[in-house]
Amino acid sequence: MANPYGFSKQTKPLLHEFIEIFNDLNIEVFEPFERAKTLIQKGSQWAYEVASSNFLDLKECDCIFAIVNGNPPDEGVMIELGIAIALKKEIFLFRDNFRNCSDSDQYPLNLMLFLGLPKIIGKNIILNHYEI
Repeated sequence: MANPYGFSKQTKPLLHEFIEIFNDLNIEVFEPFERAKTLIQKGSQWAYEVASSNFLDLKECDCIFAIVNGNPPDEGVMIELGIAIALKKEIFLFRDNFRNCSDSDQYPLNLMLFLGLPKIIGKNIILNHYEI
């Protein structure tokens, strides 16, 4: 699950709600903030270790669920999506932010993101407030 919600005390409860939903569906979630806690406590190389761990999780996962709220969305989430596209992972996006952060009325996000998704994207993308 790619998301920026673990950075803020206000959004952290939302992160736990998403994880609970996936757990109820018997979907195993690799959530980077929980996984990073032990790496951060290890010492000076924690940043590289967190990035490496996230990359390995992306290589091993079956799909990626990315929360792409914000204007613009979190840059770390966008990088994780780029990696997922390159690895040809199935991608699910969630956006309940009604603000458009693109120059196009057809897509609510950066056009290059959609270039990496299948042309028929309806079944692979969840975007609240948008019909794509």
